[in-house]
Amino acid sequence: MGDRIGRKSVIWVSILGAAPFTLLLPYANLPITAVLSVIIGFVLASAFSAILVYAQELMPGKVGMVSGLFFGFALGMGGIGSAVLGQLIDLTNIQFVFQLCAFLPLLGLLTAFLPDIERKRASAI
Repeated sequence: MGDRIGRKSVIWVSILGAAPFTLLLPYANLPITAVLSVIIGFVLASAFSAILVYAQELMPGKVGMVSGLFFGFALGMGGIGSAVLGQLIDLTNIQFVFQLCAFLPLLGLLTAFLPDIERKRASAI
């Protein structure tokens, strides 16, 4: 899909496509929560390869370094994020954190600031 419609478009659709489902998540009952969780996970995971290839295209010739940094940063931020959210749950309550996390996919709006490398690649051909 990234080759057909562009990697940045795939990233937009994936990250922002999960937003409506995450906003519904805190207000769903248990069976609907399970279904929404699967949908959210699938939609977010669909952009993983596009994001990685996009990052590799930003630094050609450094594929291994970009991949290592990408995985290391993602896993590290996941660990730090879970510790911070656990601390926030201790200070407030789980309902508050659950509702707060529903808005995290909206950080995908920052995708607008990514450079447009499709034009550069097309002009190089």
